[in-house]
Amino acid sequence: MQILGAIIIGFIVGIIAKFITPGDKKPRGFILTTVLGIVGAVLATFLGQAINLYGPGESAGFFGALVGAIIVLLAWRQLAKSRG
Repeated sequence: MQILGAIIIGFIVGIIAKFITPGDKKPRGFILTTVLGIVGAVLATFLGQAINLYGPGESAGFFGALVGAIIVLLAWRQLAKSRG
C-alpha cells in the first residue's frame, strides 16, 4: 500500500513540480512529467524511511514528495542539457 500512496501523490506532485521549477519546461509531455513525479515521490519515501523520518509502511507526505520530484526534475533537466 505504501507504493500505491507514493504513486498517487507522485502523480499530483509531478505536475506541480513542473510549474514550480524555473527554466525551460523540459521534460515535455504529461506522461514523462508524471513519471518523474512518481519517481521523486518513491525516492522521497525510501530516503525518508532510511533516515527514520517515516516509519515502515508510511509514504512520503505531500511536501516530501514535492521536494523529491523537484530534485528528480532538476536532475533530469541537467542530464538533458548535457546531452543536447
